[in-house]
Formats: sequence, structure tokens, C-alpha cells
Amino acid sequence: MHTAVTHTNTVLLLDRRNVGRSNISLARTQQSIEGDSSAHSVIFSLDSNSVRPLTIFTDTWCSSGQFLADGTLVQTGGNLADNSAHIRTFTPCEEDGVCDWVEIDGEQLVEGRWYATNQLLPDGVTSIVVGGHRVSSYEYVPKQDLTTWQLRLLLAETHGDDENRLYPFVHLLPDGNLFVFANRDSILLDYETNTVLRTFPTMPGFVARNYPASGSSVLLPLDISSDSGTTSAVTILICGGARPDAHQAPNLLEIPASDSCGSLTVGSTRSDAVDAEEPQWVMLVMPRRRVMGDMVLLPDGQVLIINGAMNGTAGWEDATAPCLEPVIFNPVTAAFEVQAATTRPRMYHSTANLLPDGRILVAGSNTHVRYNFKAEFPTDLSLEVFLPHYLANEEFAASRPKFSRTQPPTTLNYGTNFRANIYLPDDHEAFRPSPPSNSSFELRLCNAPYTTHSVSMGQRQLRLPILQSWQARADRNNVFTVESMAPPTANLAPPGYYMLFPLYQSIPGAATWVQLS
Repeated sequence: MHTAVTHTNTVLLLDRRNVGRSNISLARTQQSIEGDSSAHSVIFSLDSNSVRPLTIFTDTWCSSGQFLADGTLVQTGGNLADNSAHIRTFTPCEEDGVCDWVEIDGEQLVEGRWYATNQLLPDGVTSIVVGGHRVSSYEYVPKQDLTTWQLRLLLAETHGDDENRLYPFVHLLPDGNLFVFANRDSILLDYETNTVLRTFPTMPGFVARNYPASGSSVLLPLDISSDSGTTSAVTILICGGARPDAHQAPNLLEIPASDSCGSLTVGSTRSDAVDAEEPQWVMLVMPRRRVMGDMVLLPDGQVLIINGAMNGTAGWEDATAPCLEPVIFNPVTAAFEVQAATTRPRMYHSTANLLPDGRILVAGSNTHVRYNFKAEFPTDLSLEVFLPHYLANEEFAASRPKFSRTQPPTTLNYGTNFRANIYLPDDHEAFRPSPPSNSSFELRLCNAPYTTHSVSMGQRQLRLPILQSWQARADRNNVFTVESMAPPTANLAPPGYYMLFPLYQSIPGAATWVQLS
């Protein structure tokens, strides 16, 4: 139900606590809960392909989370029947460590929150928690006081529907304000003054986008690669969804999901969204209709749309016709390309996350109240990986760069220059007759979001500037030093751990973890 990749090359997987017995047992030293000695959270090692059970004591059903600057995951809310005001933390450790969930005693959310969304703020230690079931407010963790601030017009009265506003889409913009979207409407929120600065146009079409209609949303990659003073657009992309009344319809399994996407440019990397000319939605058509899809920012700047169904909505037994074919969206050409199909339906309660080697980890699927391994769409507790074109196509092997043994620094300070050595394969054609230019190289920062219910909370990517590049060694014509600059402000990229990907001629190599501080 919930997945997050950590900076120790592990993956945190988390389900409901009261879903029945899982297929993984707790260790003998771990405490069983109400007679259940099976694990409902595990840590998966990417290096050894092994799993270690974790102990979760409160019900994390449809909760939310976000990584802090030091790499700690703060996880909030959950099942209304089990006090949805809980706050938990998980501090990642190395594979041989014993880190586990910690329930925070003495501190809870001001309001219980089920189906809320979290976003890390630029200070790196505070998360804003927005919305939830029958909750139209937002608050902060750590809490500032006992105050919550209302967004009733957006979160309670959006087109008169109490449901299609859960798990709202929340994105931190480069001007430091928040883009908040629910159902079909969106606002620009100054969280420091608790002021709605502007209301954006309603997204066209008779399609709801948030749970249980469950489209998905990304802030497209922020390009800060130019040092000439030019600007890069700041654009939100929202894809998929369902008819607003679909979740209440008696024939909901026959109601087709939406094949539409909408993009909204809300400013630029060098201007405030409040001052931008009146934005307008640009509508696009996907090759496949989809509800409950996951959108993942690939390290080459494209967007993968994967998982989901073609009929129905999110919810137990509420969808059919699994959408087995992923698509990739190119923001430059606004074109979609259908990818190879999976054989495993990944519908309700499935996730997709970018890994440091560029693969996409796809996990889970459970459309049932409890575990059911014999249904038409059985509970799926497996993991698989999707290989994007830059890994699946061997033609790109000769262009796949990697960082040499002289890695980039492990810590990047805001606005400071840094260098990295990039190794290219020996037989690459670029070395004959001339070496590559600055424009051949890219460095991209990708963070690790908290992913659940088609929402990747805090997902972010930045294309960094390449200030100069040169051959690193006179006796080696395939190792190059590139000089770049870290993002200048925390509004562009909040403090925390990021995957730094090297690219050559738009082909990414494996990332290394860096901490932006």
C-alpha cells in the first residue's frame, strides 16, 4: 500500500495492520500484535534482494508520509478506527542494521487524518499535512500550536462531492508557495501567512482526479541548467481519473476511466506564480485510459505512467480491466509512447518508485478488504521491475555513463559549485574524432517520494547546470570532469537526500546518493 526508497539503498514497504496474516513472519524477538505474528511492514534490500520484517503497532491504512532532511521518514495518520492522529518515524539504516518503526508518544496530529497528503517544506524539518477524510484543514508536523487552517472551499465544497478530494495533490513551487489541487480545482497557497493567493481555472472535462477517482500528478522537472538568465516553465501534469459520480454508480465496473491529461504552467523558475499571466489548462489524450495509475519522473526527464485499471475507481472490488501497458510521456514533444505490457495486474494499493540504478520498482496490488489470493484479481505481494528504454535497449549501452571512483561529494551545499568525474565506455564513438561538449552531459537530482494511492508525495527532479567539462586525464579519453552547481534555494529543492544521475546524450547511468544541505 505504501512504498519509499531510502538513501541506504533499501525500500520501505508498508501495508494495513488489520488486513489479515501476511506471508512474512515477525522475528522471534519482535512483539506480536493482538495475536498476529506476521509482518505488515518490511525493509527490502536492493543490494542483496532480501527482506527483513518490521514492527508496526498502529494502523497505517491510507496514511501519508515524507522524508526529512536527515533521511528520517515521518509518517502520519491512518485508520479512523485506530486513532488517525498517530505520528510514526522510521530512520533508515544499512542493510545489516536493526532500525524499526518508532511510535511517537506524547505528540499527535491536531486532527485525525485519513487519506491526507504530506509535503516537506523548505526548512527540511517541517511537513505540511493537507486534508483527509471529512477534514478540510491543514496542519504541520512538528505542530506549531493547536491551530489548523481551513481550505474549506477547496477541500470540502469542491463541486459538492465529499469524496473526490481525498489525497489532494500538493506541490512546493520554486517561489516557496504551494500548489494544492482537489477534484478539479486548485489554488496557490502561501502557507507562511495562511493565505490563498490565487485560484486557478477549473480543469476542463467531466472527470474527477483525486481519490477515489484517483488520477495522478507530477511537478514536471525543474530546469535550472541555464546560467544565462533565461527561465524554465513550472508546470503541473495531472493524468487519468474517473467520472465524478463513478464511485456511487451501481454499474461502476462498466464506467470507463479517463484517457485525458491536463498540464498547467503556473510560472517559471525565476518568477512568482502569483504574478504569472492567467494560466490555462492544456488538455492531452493518453493512448490508454487509466485510473489508479502511478506517475514516475524518469532520470531522462520523461514521465512514466504505470499500473491502474481502465474501468471503475479506487476502492475494494471497484475496478476491472487492468491497464497492463505503461506509457511514457515526453514533456518536450507532448507525445506519449506505449511500453511493453506486464502480465500482473497492478490495481488498487499498488505502487511504482524510481530506483538509483534507473529501474522502476513496481509493488503490490490488493483490491480486496483482506488478503485474497484466489480472486480474479488476487492480492499480489510480489515485487517486479520495469526497465525503461535506456536500460531495456542495448543500443544505449555504449552511451550509458557512470561516475568514476572519484565520486561527487556526498553533501551539496546550496548555490555552490561541485565537480564529478564521469566515465564513458571505452569504445564510445564520441571520442573519434573529438571529445564531447558541455551539452552532451547532464546531471539531474531526483528525490525519493513517499508513494501510496497514485500519489508520490514530494516527488521532485531538477536538471542542474553544466558549467564546464574537460577530459579528466591525458592518458584516458573516456573520463571527463564536469563542473556543476547545486540548486541555489531550498524552495527549488528542500534539504534532504537525492539521487544524482549522470546523463550522456540523454541516456542516464546509475545514480549516487547526495545530501542537499
